[in-house]
Amino acid sequence: MTTKTAEGLTWSLRDRTPDDLAMLADTVPALSADPSQWSDGAGVRVCVVDTGVECGHPGVGPVDGSYEVRAGADGTPRVIDSGPLPDGAGDGCGHGTACAGIVRRVAPECSLYSVRVLGQGFTGTGNALLTGLRWAVDQGFDVVNLSLSTTRPQFLETLRSLADQAFFTGTTLVASAHNTPVESFPWRFSSVISVGTHREDDPGLFLYNPAPPVEFFAPGQNVQVAWTGGKTIRTTGNSFATPFISGLCARLLGSRPKLTPFQIKHALYLSAANVRIGDPGTRGES
Repeated sequence: MTTKTAEGLTWSLRDRTPDDLAMLADTVPALSADPSQWSDGAGVRVCVVDTGVECGHPGVGPVDGSYEVRAGADGTPRVIDSGPLPDGAGDGCGHGTACAGIVRRVAPECSLYSVRVLGQGFTGTGNALLTGLRWAVDQGFDVVNLSLSTTRPQFLETLRSLADQAFFTGTTLVASAHNTPVESFPWRFSSVISVGTHREDDPGLFLYNPAPPVEFFAPGQNVQVAWTGGKTIRTTGNSFATPFISGLCARLLGSRPKLTPFQIKHALYLSAANVRIGDPGTRGES
């Protein structure tokens, strides 16, 4: 049995090209493998669990709901409605706004929601993450973008349970791989769609990884993103590849609202640029 190590494709595409990842897959009838033929995301609810989203940012557009995790009177974290926010408020860091802007760019007509679990300086606790994610899953959002993770093992089993709950109740969790080769979660779980970054120039290119745990590579190198103060910046990281895939999930669901997370993952696989569609029953890599 071959053991995967950090020298493989686990955390990034490294110096390999899309041609090195050519695959062969069966086709799925009635669903185009060309993402340009999918919907614009209308009717699909996407929740960004992150640092919040800046209200009124031109690169994000309307946010249908803003929530945040706060400690209650007894110190227990809970999710509250942030209420109507003035323009420029809602994100003290920029990270969540960047992710929301990428989702909007890919799926322009989706309904965007924000749950703030991290504060200034991208700081937060595992309990806040669990509280915000649990709430998002319980609300039944179609897609939840998680451009964050935790390295703390005490949260592993609870996160795994939440990821499984989402998977079996129809919420697609899209989670970014850590930017360095360390153990973190929930991207390592098979019940989520895990995303890393490729280094190609094509802003619409995404690839399937034949050597998981990272399952897909998407644009995350020197990406132009929305930022606080109504601005845009260029930045790099798996965090910004992840909402690209979240947006694709929204477009898929807009085309086929009854798709399960398992079917969405398979549809993305069939549509990846490095996967070649073969005759039904054919197996193997090209």
